[in-house]
Amino acid sequence: MSGFGTFQSAAASPTLAALLYLLDRVLQGNAFYQEKLASLEPTGLASLRDFSDRVPFSTKSEFVADQAVHPPYGRNLTQSIARYTRLHQTSGTTGSPLRWLDTPESWEVVVQDWVEVFKQAGIHAGDRLFFAFSFGPFLGFWGAFEAAQRLGCLVIAGGGMSTALRARVILENRCTVLCCTPTYALHLADQARLEGLDLATSAIRRIVVAGEPGGSIPAFRDRLQCAWNGARVFDHHGMTEVGPVTYEDPEQPGTLVLLDRSHFAEVIDPATLRPTPAGQTGELVLTTLRRIDSPAIRYRTGDLVRAPNDSPSGPTKLIGGILGRVDDMVVVRGVNVYPTGIDQWVRSIPELGEYRVTVDARQPMLELRIEAEGSAAAALELERRLRAQLGLRIPVEPVASGVLPQFEMKARRWRRVEA
Repeated sequence: MSGFGTFQSAAASPTLAALLYLLDRVLQGNAFYQEKLASLEPTGLASLRDFSDRVPFSTKSEFVADQAVHPPYGRNLTQSIARYTRLHQTSGTTGSPLRWLDTPESWEVVVQDWVEVFKQAGIHAGDRLFFAFSFGPFLGFWGAFEAAQRLGCLVIAGGGMSTALRARVILENRCTVLCCTPTYALHLADQARLEGLDLATSAIRRIVVAGEPGGSIPAFRDRLQCAWNGARVFDHHGMTEVGPVTYEDPEQPGTLVLLDRSHFAEVIDPATLRPTPAGQTGELVLTTLRRIDSPAIRYRTGDLVRAPNDSPSGPTKLIGGILGRVDDMVVVRGVNVYPTGIDQWVRSIPELGEYRVTVDARQPMLELRIEAEGSAAAALELERRLRAQLGLRIPVEPVASGVLPQFEMKARRWRRVEA
């Protein structure tokens, strides 16, 4: 099935032209989407609204199921398997890991987008980047590592190192940029102090974070920048399935700018699946415009964002960044509670360190409780702030420093207890 490419010349926008080209290419050789879109006809797709109304969503569970039936890589491959040269997989934090392949051409898109992220963060030739990243099979900072080399930077891989050793390597090599999760950047600074290392001598001027929402949370950003002697934090987010997605607006901290050349974004109500009004919270849906050999079409990311205002020009902006995950939001006595909201208030109290939230579902009504490393007085202050902000009493138990798990990659601070 093909024919979508014939509409490119008549497309009303470059984005629509890119979507039609994507459909044309994918439906010529991608068995997964040939089956999924078998009833889609090329006629009538004359606008972005038509695309959203007529093309079905894709989900991670569909890709995982397809790989289970057609192991090991599934059928979402636009090229012959011999053309693929890279394998990554999701971290598996919300279910079975998903494998994702790239050809040299589709991987080039990932690297190019990371180059743009770094340029927007003010990173250039001569910078020395340290990647506090294990370089496992998940996508993580693999593309960023190659992009930094392309920019003429000195790159240092921190895989296989202890936290203390990483801190020493950063100082000894006069690294100017740190790349890691926001949680680990804070943990790294804490560990450096425990080792007697003086971060006032650090040359770090930029911290590029990803993997968690913390980089766009004001209280967390302030704390992290203070811990690293005033280094500027730049947020970014991406996924194995869609590659790099956003970079932080240099002029508006806490606002993420979509890499529009590579993605078509929609925001939907996860319950009704209808478009979310501008300014309201909904689920981010992405279509990859250039990573054609391993595409994701109307992919439900599970990320919660504020729907951007409709604008005929200029980039798509997500104010407040990634607010959390659809499957992480809980309703407690009629109040929507998001992980980022809890994180904001924990990080607003400098005396508190790592924390963990338990969602207790053993009673008819959900209950939350928090463990936080810090003093009893700080725990009581967090209780007070949460009550004032949410109108809920959430018990906070103080625990000793080092009791709760530390995370190098995505933090798993929320756990659920079932009946």
